[in-house]
This record gives sequence, structure tokens and C-alpha cells, in this order.
Amino acid sequence: MRRLLKWFAVATTIGMLFVLIGGALVTKTGSGMGCGRSWPLCHGQLIPSNITAELLIELSHRVVSGVVGLMVLILSIWAWKAIGHIRETKFLAITSFVFLVLQGLIGAAAVVWGQSDVVLALHFGISLISFAAVFLLTLFIFEVDKKFDAASVVLDRKMKFHIYGIIAYCYIVVYTGALVRHKQASLACPSWPFCAQTRIFPTQLHEWVQMGHRLAAGLLFVWILIATIDAMKRYKRQPIIYWGWLIALILVSCQVATGALVVFTELNLYVALAHAFFISCLFGVLSYFVLLATRSKKEKETRHESNVIPSAVLK
Repeated sequence: MRRLLKWFAVATTIGMLFVLIGGALVTKTGSGMGCGRSWPLCHGQLIPSNITAELLIELSHRVVSGVVGLMVLILSIWAWKAIGHIRETKFLAITSFVFLVLQGLIGAAAVVWGQSDVVLALHFGISLISFAAVFLLTLFIFEVDKKFDAASVVLDRKMKFHIYGIIAYCYIVVYTGALVRHKQASLACPSWPFCAQTRIFPTQLHEWVQMGHRLAAGLLFVWILIATIDAMKRYKRQPIIYWGWLIALILVSCQVATGALVVFTELNLYVALAHAFFISCLFGVLSYFVLLATRSKKEKETRHESNVIPSAVLK
């Protein structure tokens, strides 16, 4: 039964990735109104008669989101019963389902009543929180075998600052990227890294939105690079931290590279979807770091424990 739970958790995590990428696909292809002002039906019909590419993309995203939503609900209940003794399980189970429902309601409201670009930009970020919760639930399910104990990780205050600060800042970067998509500002600046070859600074709103996101993403890359160098210097004996930050650096590098390629390829769809994929994976890795930070012992406490002479020895 536990093996089945593991497979189901992995499938649900992959399903959440499809929800995230599907949402990006809807936005990138301008298919948000593919089913008109009708939800959950499409143009008021269960089976639409006039099939278009935009309709197929929007309807497919709704179907996938619905199926995955049901999977998340099942996983939440199943995990609650199977590993509810782990302190974070119930919180993550509730978070994963509630935020997935919330992103669905925002999407439905956007279709039926319309929403501003500022509100719509929240859609991807809310889905990302649900994905991170499902991802961590999956890790908990595998952790039950005690092949790896997160509580054995030792982190100092500086590393915890990097972890908490970077994931919070990463969420801001995600929002600015979503705002770029919903403002249709992906190609507002025809050059990279500057807005244009003849000038550095933007001159109108769409250019400011685009360059604001580039600056935010650039700072995220630098911060992760600093944290990775710190991990490589001081955490060689803790492979999960050492390699985890290297993976984070690779993912953020891919994120920056695909961001540049979006401009150079003039919004190639596959490159744009890869851009969304890499930030989703990066947020998942950072979420795991948060888990490690909340469970780890303080470095001073660990040193103190190692210096205490057991009473049996004294006797």
C-alpha cells in the first residue's frame, strides 16, 4: 500500500507540473477566452461544436486541472492518514488542495467576469504554492523509509537567511514574470540584456515591466550564486545542501538563458514553456531547502551536544 502511495504521489507531482505548464501555455497562446465567457462549460456546451486551437488549449487545461485537483485531494487525504504523525503533513495537505482550488477560482473569475493583469499575475504564483506543497508531501512519503533524515542537517544562521530570503524573493520574481506575460510585454524590449541596442533605459510602461523582471531575475541569479559558493565552501560534508544549491544554480541559469532566448527567438512557444518549467522546478528545490531549515538543528547546539560527555562514561 505504501508503495502505491509513493507512485501516486509522484504522479500527482508531475500532474501539478502539467497544470503549471498548461497555464503558461494558455497565457502564451492567448487562449484564455478560448471557451468564451463560460465556465466550467465551453461556450455554454458540454461538447463544443465549433472547435478551434484556442478552445482545445483552454479546455485541455481545464480538464487537466480538474483531474489533477481530484488527485491532489486524494493524495492529501491519503497522506493525512498514512503519515499524519509527521508534523508538517496536515498543513501541506490542506495547503496543496486549498491553493489549487484558489487558482481555479481565480481562473474561473477571469473567464466569467474578467480580471486586471495585476490580479491575473497571481494565478501562476498560487499554483506554484500548491505544487510546492504537493512536492514536499511526496518527499515526506519517501522519507518515511528513513533513507534520509532531514533533521540530521545542520544549518547556521547565514545559510538559513539565504534560504528564507531567496524563496521569498523568488516568489516576487515569479510574479513579475507572470505580469510580463499578462501585460503582453514579453517582446516589449527587442534586445537583451538591455532594452534596446541604442538605449539602456526603457521609455514606456511595457518596457518598464519587461526590464523590471529582467533586473529582478538577474538579482535572483546573483543571490543564488552567492549562496551556492557559500554552500560549496562550508557544507561539503552535507551533500544534500552542497548538491542542492548546485542544482538550484543550474536551474536559475537555465531560467536566465531561456528568458534571453524568448527575446532572441521572438517568443518561441517551446522556449517560453521551458522558462515556466525551470522556475517551477527551482521553486520546488527552494521549498525543500525551507523544509530542511525548519527541521535542522542550530550549529551551536550540535557542537554543544558533541562536546557533552555521556553520563555512562563518567560513571
